[in-house]
Amino acid sequence: MLKILVTDGMDKGAVQTLKGLGHEVIEQFFEPEELKEQVKNFNVIIVRSATKVRKEIIDSALQTGNLKLIIRGGVGVDNIDVTYAESKGIKVRNTPKASSSAVAELTLGHIFCLARFIRIANITIREGKWNKKQYKGIELSGKTLGLIGFGRIGRELAKKAKALEMKVIYNDILGPAKDCPEYSFVSLDELLADSDFISLHVPGNKDKSPVISKAEFTKMKDGAFLINCARGSVVDEAALLEALNSGKIAGAGIDVFPEEPPQNLELIRHEKISVTPHIGASTKEAQKRIGAEIVSIIKENI
Repeated sequence: MLKILVTDGMDKGAVQTLKGLGHEVIEQFFEPEELKEQVKNFNVIIVRSATKVRKEIIDSALQTGNLKLIIRGGVGVDNIDVTYAESKGIKVRNTPKASSSAVAELTLGHIFCLARFIRIANITIREGKWNKKQYKGIELSGKTLGLIGFGRIGRELAKKAKALEMKVIYNDILGPAKDCPEYSFVSLDELLADSDFISLHVPGNKDKSPVISKAEFTKMKDGAFLINCARGSVVDEAALLEALNSGKIAGAGIDVFPEEPPQNLELIRHEKISVTPHIGASTKEAQKRIGAEIVSIIKENI
């Protein structure tokens, strides 16, 4: 029997499955100092994005040697010191397959919001304003979507965008994909210059340096839109604000932030921004798939 800590929530069906297998499952969030003590008692920790499993947490777990596996219910493992944990014999796993469709759909939702002023129109009409003439949007059909990163999520979004008759181009560090001839691989500079909508689907640089900074905004087509449902660190927020205020880009959809909850109020309150609180994987269906994948990981690794 394993003692499993679930810190940031998990699909109830998956929790029941684990209990049915004879494991003890504790669902509770702990602040960092308390987690340092609690972690000593568990064999498995399951986290999402809120809990940070840094070196000091891992060192505390090593005092008893109970902890064998850390699972991130989601794709990114930025909140876990993966290299250090694995160097100490603690496995780290994530669930990369489960949330691709959900994140792609949210990205598309931001695209629609920006193209048709849905977000700001919602706000102003509730304020008693009838700004019909101000909200002349654009159609997605015929527009170019540039994907920076062409992994699972990027490919899911490409399929959905193609169904909307968008032209899809992409850039990926691994080069052209051999199995997707319907989409065009281009250089990053070409993508920035030609895209009406640019969507990021990359894990971010190890040194936390942005993928999109002032130099990249300068290369973008005037009036383009930027979507970030990847990592907060991949976009320079100061450069983004400058590009929005100058009119260089027409708007941005943001689901992730360098600091969460975000403290940059000027950005999140900007009239050209569509914002969500890191909910890319927050669908009932995705959470069920994540839960099922977590159960499989525990079966395979313990």
